[in-house]
Amino acid sequence: MGILERISEIEREISRTQKNKATEYHLGVLKAKLAKYRAQLMEPSKKSEKGEGFDVLKSGDARVALIGFPSVGKSTLLSTLTKTESECASYEFTTLTCIPGVIDYKGANIQLLDLPGIIEGASQGKGRGRQVIAVARTADLVLMMLDASKQDVQRDLLEKELESVGIRLNKPKPNIYFKVKKGGGIAFNSTCALTKIDEKMVQMILHEYKIFNAEVLFREDCTADELIDVISANRVYLPCLYVYNKIDQISIEEVDRVARKPNSIVVSCNLFLNLDYLLEVLWEYLALIRVYTKKPGQAPDFNDCLILRRGVTVEHVCHAIHRSLVGAFKYALVWGTSTKYSPQRVGLNHVMDDEDVIQVVKK
Repeated sequence: MGILERISEIEREISRTQKNKATEYHLGVLKAKLAKYRAQLMEPSKKSEKGEGFDVLKSGDARVALIGFPSVGKSTLLSTLTKTESECASYEFTTLTCIPGVIDYKGANIQLLDLPGIIEGASQGKGRGRQVIAVARTADLVLMMLDASKQDVQRDLLEKELESVGIRLNKPKPNIYFKVKKGGGIAFNSTCALTKIDEKMVQMILHEYKIFNAEVLFREDCTADELIDVISANRVYLPCLYVYNKIDQISIEEVDRVARKPNSIVVSCNLFLNLDYLLEVLWEYLALIRVYTKKPGQAPDFNDCLILRRGVTVEHVCHAIHRSLVGAFKYALVWGTSTKYSPQRVGLNHVMDDEDVIQVVKK
């Protein structure tokens, strides 16, 4: 029996098993088996599976993967937001390779990848699905393009395909400490009350992975699925922005309903509606900030900025300017919203804000 048949058999057994207290251990083991087989399915085979145009070098300040079903307007969006021409047509599968483009926004170069349309069964390799999903795993953000008139069906199918290959959208990492040991059995502990899992289920799941010596500490109330994610250690947690295109084809009441969904934006690529707001939200989701530098006795250089991630410290800024700067660092003067007054003398641990100006003073 092949891996696909085993996966289908386990999925059928999970769907027909009633969920209650008596079956929760059985379901936990089935989910662990399913995760193992799916991991094997995504491993590259001995035959080369490289697709033409899929090995795109990561460049710029951030990478965004544009995914969706065929013919929802991905290529139109790429051509509109970047200077890249991606072939657009009203028939499906116009894009057959990964086409990169660059969005120049607020001084940042954001790499936007137009991936071929995903179809149902992509996680099992249909329609070049594995290559598409492999590229999506390397992104900083997933931009999921949906047809506003078929939104719920498309969204559920795409989320299911990405979930099955270990891409978790808009979810935090489970707060579970897990470490395999050489001996001593399974040490289980928790810092909070557990209602979704217990020690017996943890042991059964670990035994399914042939793990008999490990340390497990739950810092929050997690499910069996989240424990399996931690054990698998190949899950990717990505922010996702749902972009509903073709809003000119639905009623204004429906547009209002869709726009109020969390992590959602409504646009029309053909009529250029709401694309400026899309770029603003994209910037926020990527958590990018601009830091300007200033030389002693000179005005700040507002024509050139360092693009960094929200939460960076002065030490990160120094590394971005030059790797040897931290060794010669004495203090920094910072102007901006991160300070109580301007300029403020700060050390390496000071956290920077968007559009702050920094002057580094060396020893």
